[in-house]
Amino acid sequence: MAIKRYVADADNTITDALKENLTSSGSLANMGESDILQVFSVVGQATSSSLELTRILTKFPVSTIVSDRTAGTLPASGSTNFILKLSNAAHGQTTPTKFNLTIQPVSRSWEEGYGLDMENYSNLGASNWISASTGVAWTTAGGDYLTSSNYNAYFADGDEDLEVDITDLVEQWIDGTISNYGVGIHLTSSEENSSRSYYIKMFFARGSEFYYKRPYIEARWNSAVTDDRNEFIISSSLLPAEDNLNTLYFYNKFRGKFVNVPAVGTGSVYVSMYSGTTAPVGSRLPLQGGVYVVTGGYVSTGVYSASVAVSTPVKYLFDVWHNDSGSVPTEFFSGSTINTTTYNASDDDDQGEYVINITNLKPSYSTTEKTQFRMYARTKDWQPTVYTIASSEIENTTINNIYYKLYRTSDSFEVIPYGTGSVKHTKLSYDNKGNYFNFDMSLLQKDYQYAFKFLIEEYGEFIEQEEEFKFRVE
Repeated sequence: MAIKRYVADADNTITDALKENLTSSGSLANMGESDILQVFSVVGQATSSSLELTRILTKFPVSTIVSDRTAGTLPASGSTNFILKLSNAAHGQTTPTKFNLTIQPVSRSWEEGYGLDMENYSNLGASNWISASTGVAWTTAGGDYLTSSNYNAYFADGDEDLEVDITDLVEQWIDGTISNYGVGIHLTSSEENSSRSYYIKMFFARGSEFYYKRPYIEARWNSAVTDDRNEFIISSSLLPAEDNLNTLYFYNKFRGKFVNVPAVGTGSVYVSMYSGTTAPVGSRLPLQGGVYVVTGGYVSTGVYSASVAVSTPVKYLFDVWHNDSGSVPTEFFSGSTINTTTYNASDDDDQGEYVINITNLKPSYSTTEKTQFRMYARTKDWQPTVYTIASSEIENTTINNIYYKLYRTSDSFEVIPYGTGSVKHTKLSYDNKGNYFNFDMSLLQKDYQYAFKFLIEEYGEFIEQEEEFKFRVE
């Protein structure tokens, strides 16, 4: 699973806007229980020089993020991106265009409060424009913020969602460099002090009835396992060096649970390649660079990988994993038979077309399930022979670059869009059984039907598959 969401555990709108009488201020008002968050500036409403501002405070459960990092649910620093997401709330008032919002870490503790009134500003106390909490004032009216780790989001049309990568800030919260008091979201200093009004940008708050519109931080990482055991390429002069490399994996699983090899832990492991039909025979084969051993490493608990290139034109190979590069190493594992492939150039540029199926899809799941989905794929123009018709085993085609998205079928709302960017957080893995991906059902709201769709990347182009795979969450 390469996605984890952490919904805000506190949020509030604070303002110094004038009440309807245009004489008294709402600066003592609290709106912590509202299902809407607001940002605006209003110029010249009471007098030609009057200025009214509204800002957002929101805070996230960083302690849970820390726990997940410690438990290994989240990869280490440098391997995870954290994205701040606030969803636009459409409304009937004027929405500003062509403006920026600044996201800044709040520098002191604040109290969410229970206020609801966003019109007359009648609910007082807790955090507001003047106070961080009941009886405790901000050092500066409007909130106290750190000047470092600031982020910016531009809104051309005004109705966009806010989506900003705040990885550096979250990592500082995790390691304690910065205390987690959440972030403030407001117009830039120049826009807050502009002669132009920016009225009114709204987002859904954590109390919103719309499950997927609540503010959250989304952790994204590429968890795709690309095990080339089923499509091992013998090195070819037609391919660049990196494409001649084949990545192999070693899975150490005991009684249904992955465990580290004690002698390796999270360190290095070594791999040698042998020829053979049913078992490794003879001497080690030379690998890319003239070496006979490559160094592999730790991927996750009980999982290790290494990349090798073999130029010797043999049909069958075996990978042997061992403790060091010595002449008589201690063997940990010998992989299954690798049926190699010789690369050949083509005289056409036809793109592959596929028929796919999720072979283990169930009609329904609970929100507590973490499921591994297995995919069967074959080329669309596949023609079975008499042998394959009679055989119980039909070859499964591995697709190297395929991504999933998930949407709610009742309204086609995209819960998880295709993750094809730099992080590639919805890319499918593959091993000697074909493509697969892991999914955590706790991401989903129960009592709805959902569907997976798939997008294949080939030759620099993306092609969406026609198939969709539906299930309910109970």
